[in-house]
Amino acid sequence: MAVGMSQVQSLAGQSQSQTSLQPHGAMKGYDPGAFFCEMLRQGADPDPTLTLLMSRLAALPLDSLRQRATQAERDLLERGITFTVYSDATAIDRILPFDLIPRVITPQEWQQIETGVVQRVRALNMFLYDIYHDRKVLKDRIVPEALVLGNSGYCEAMVGFDVPFNTYVHICGTDIVRDEKGVFRVLEDNARTPSGVAYVVENRHMSLRVLSDLMTGLRVRSVDEYGLRLHNAMADIAPEGVADPQVVVLSPGIFNSAYFEHVFLAREMGIPLVEGRDLTVENGKVWMRTTSGLAPVHTIYRRIGDDFLDPDAFNPDSMLGVRGLIEAWRRGSVAIANAVGTGVADDKAIYAYMPRIIKYYLSEEPILPNVDTRICAEADALAYTLDHLHELVVKPVAESGGYGLLIGPHASKAELEEFRARLKADPSNYISQPTLKLSVSPTLVPDGVRPRHIDLRPFAITGKDTWVLPGGLTRVALREGTLVVNSSQGGGSKDTWVLA
Repeated sequence: MAVGMSQVQSLAGQSQSQTSLQPHGAMKGYDPGAFFCEMLRQGADPDPTLTLLMSRLAALPLDSLRQRATQAERDLLERGITFTVYSDATAIDRILPFDLIPRVITPQEWQQIETGVVQRVRALNMFLYDIYHDRKVLKDRIVPEALVLGNSGYCEAMVGFDVPFNTYVHICGTDIVRDEKGVFRVLEDNARTPSGVAYVVENRHMSLRVLSDLMTGLRVRSVDEYGLRLHNAMADIAPEGVADPQVVVLSPGIFNSAYFEHVFLAREMGIPLVEGRDLTVENGKVWMRTTSGLAPVHTIYRRIGDDFLDPDAFNPDSMLGVRGLIEAWRRGSVAIANAVGTGVADDKAIYAYMPRIIKYYLSEEPILPNVDTRICAEADALAYTLDHLHELVVKPVAESGGYGLLIGPHASKAELEEFRARLKADPSNYISQPTLKLSVSPTLVPDGVRPRHIDLRPFAITGKDTWVLPGGLTRVALREGTLVVNSSQGGGSKDTWVLA
């Protein structure tokens, strides 16, 4: 029998204490300790939906949860929902572990996340327009000039080049964490080629297959609109005068770690998935090779890094891109998303200045605060980082995927000393942050249901305006005690339920 919201509220009304959310049944033994728990919400008033969900989980035998997890894993393999770990010689493709127990976000929480992400994307696009045009933010010394112009993501070819709607970051993934007080904080911006949205949609399909009884009657917002929204945004930026623009997804090919997602995106948008060899530039326009001959291409959603996009403009040895593509783009005969040169905006050193950037361009305080960050290129910050290395998280500014970072409290004495030498040798390559007590969520592991640390990556699409997918990729650190949620480092994912 379906459970409506009136019944949910009635259930919550039976007890206004947190006792209704105390772990029992399959949740027995679950104890988040000092960490903020996304399900229990210690210290907060009971949420009726969370109360109902917790009671349903507790009523399930642990063996039933495990059987469903096995079914989900089998489905993931059969559906080819995989990613590649290049550093693992034993397995090219593997599934992203899926944890059955969802992460739930209330309407009030989602409103803060959504408005905060929209604010941040606006500021990022204004910053990128400025640094490639008037450079007022540099002249006014809001951001150090050397940090921008000397940045590996900065692209001289973009100077003075106008893009539709002044939008450089069309697809943005904003990594958000929650601290021990329940405060949402931005951990980093992903403004180049953010990945992971395919898992958001597939995780929801998985929940509907193996957890339909838990979802009954809950007003969870849909995530199925992403493909349509993305296609509309790609059509928005197509050259003027094209009534029915041809959009394509440009992939480096089957050996790319996110190839499954490239296939997914093309399928969701109903457009061709192409590689560089499938495209050619003739008479200043981009064409796609088809069985019927050449067909025009108007917008390219590229999943290839800047350096490999065009051997004429960047890396001359690239076999992945399209010769002459950048010149065709500059002529206005094709649109590219995300724009070239956006990498400077998601550099971890630039991230430290985002609160100032938001205030500078928008005259607003950040809706989603940063994590406190020190730039080790600055003498005071370097000295502090070296003195407190055992307490901090230290990250290389240009790396992603959890590679190359140090988590001081979890490092051995030898690891600390090795990293100290690396930091002294190249301080400008690092930032440091306090070790946050990231929020936890109930997660099915071999010992039962236990707390594991999570983060969230909402995805924003910007064409004429910005839309945020109601949900996002919740990544979970499956190993006990670890804070690293990245799939390349052994993390998994959860379905993210945003309540209507």
